Amino acid sequence: MQDNVVIVGTGQAALSCAVRLRDSGYEDAVTMLGDEPWLPYQRPPLSKAYLKGETTAERLEFRPQEFYTKAGIMVERGSSITTVDRNNRSVRTSDGRSYSYSKLVLTTGSRARTLPEAMTDGMDGILTLRTIADADRLRSALASAKRIVVVGGGYVGLEVASVAVRMGNAVTIVEMADRVLKRVAGAPTAQAIEELHVRHGATILTNEQLSGFSGDSGKVSSVSLQSGRMLAADLVLVAIGGMANVELATQAGLIVENGIVVDKFGQTSDADIYAAGDCAAFPFGSRLIRLESVQNAIEQGSVVANAILGRPVAYEPVPWFWSDQYDTKLQTAGLALDYDDILPVSVEPGSSAFWYFRDGLAVAVDTMNDAKTHMAARRLFGARVELRRELFLKPDFNLMQYIRTAAAPYG
Repeated sequence: MQDNVVIVGTGQAALSCAVRLRDSGYEDAVTMLGDEPWLPYQRPPLSKAYLKGETTAERLEFRPQEFYTKAGIMVERGSSITTVDRNNRSVRTSDGRSYSYSKLVLTTGSRARTLPEAMTDGMDGILTLRTIADADRLRSALASAKRIVVVGGGYVGLEVASVAVRMGNAVTIVEMADRVLKRVAGAPTAQAIEELHVRHGATILTNEQLSGFSGDSGKVSSVSLQSGRMLAADLVLVAIGGMANVELATQAGLIVENGIVVDKFGQTSDADIYAAGDCAAFPFGSRLIRLESVQNAIEQGSVVANAILGRPVAYEPVPWFWSDQYDTKLQTAGLALDYDDILPVSVEPGSSAFWYFRDGLAVAVDTMNDAKTHMAARRLFGARVELRRELFLKPDFNLMQYIRTAAAPYG
């Protein structure tokens, strides 16, 4: 019987897996099933260039249809998968179609976390951002709004806030934690980002929680906070993180723990089913983690393809992320878990770097407008070269020279 790899999802991880299969000589059927009407497309620009109208939906697509046709990759759009039948190795769509598989790859991604319906009461003007359709609604709403409330001080919320400010809107960012970027960055980075937004005219309210919304003719007009403060709002963006789409995995009886649990090769608790990208929880050191990033989707999708091909390579990533806010590019290399110290390092004027250490060893770095340090750190972490905190305290220490020398044997 002919092999058939079925990939549920049409995001970055799905595309990476499919392309690696074909580039590595896999000749049997490859089918991608996605519930959106678009070919695989880039999501990061949705809160940046696309929201500002600097690019089109078609230009967000990774490849044109001709690429998939030539590569022999079938892309079925508008296909919502409702059932995985592990006994018969098949998946079924909401409209009754069935696809058999020899190997199944779940790249179901994540979705924007929403507020309880009892709180929003179906009001217009309370939006989230995850898809092209979401971005279209948000862009249209921004064109007529004047007072914007962004709920959540993470990457997406801050990026949209910067776009809205530059459009001339009055923007207030409401964060329930004591600072922005609480889950992804340390206090010095958060302070620098907060100062950046305040300089551009945004208002940031921390340690604040929502109480409810008021509306006029079914459209939001104000946001009330538990502190008693009331914020006028023509538009509210809810940017409080993402939730892994694990419902299909749960229905199939796979192990799920904050994501679809996989091993270092992307294999789930079923030997014929793999998972990659935002939806996958994978081993990282002594813990299971889930990453929502371009790097993770691309690399983990490729790891899954290698495993399917019988050429397993363990996934040992060097995570990296980026965020564009105003004229500042915030970039992170490494993963700041269990760090016990942060050291600001002086760089060129207009740039900054914040290094994270655990037991005196560098584990991550945040940079602002310093791509050189960011790329050097990715090389350093990728080569598994130790960088000790005390080196930065030496007046003659040259980071770039150290990396060139220490990481040289690793390419």
